[in-house]
Amino acid sequence: MDALTALHNRVSEPRLTGPAPSAEQQEALFQAALRAPDHARLRPWRFLVLEGQGLERLGELFAEAALARVGDPQAPEVLRAPSLPQRAPMVVIAISSPRAHPKVPEIEQEMSCAVAVGNMLLAAHALGLGAVWRTGEPAYDPLIHEGLGLQAHEKIVAYLYLGQSTGAPRSVPVLDSRDFFRRWPDS
Repeated sequence: MDALTALHNRVSEPRLTGPAPSAEQQEALFQAALRAPDHARLRPWRFLVLEGQGLERLGELFAEAALARVGDPQAPEVLRAPSLPQRAPMVVIAISSPRAHPKVPEIEQEMSCAVAVGNMLLAAHALGLGAVWRTGEPAYDPLIHEGLGLQAHEKIVAYLYLGQSTGAPRSVPVLDSRDFFRRWPDS
């Protein structure tokens, strides 16, 4: 698939099943991430790849964090939490890991990590894989950060769920670029 076709037709695919991306597909995804714009070549990101037991452990962390938030072990969000990572056969956790630099502010480094995730989404689509970028409370919870071994300066930018799409391809919304792009100054 050519780059413009992938860019113009990619949609999130939230219903995923196995198998996980093959080793070759994973390497293609990872290489796409590593091509993100990166001011000063700081490589301000790192990624955790979870399958099988990793997904189970992540579900346990999600449940621990939900219980700490709501305090009721029978609350729906606590009971549902262990199954959340099981919605795909593979999850890549994208972590912004900024480095001190006099010319590259932290926000630029976080955006670089976000672009790396976007590149993986596009690569997944080009490879015929399904993918969806998720965040929500699990991306910001300090208990989950600690459980995953994040350092104090690091942030979760995305849980990238990857696998095979189970449904019919979703339609691509048609947007008019004129609604979002304007010449400046107006002539």
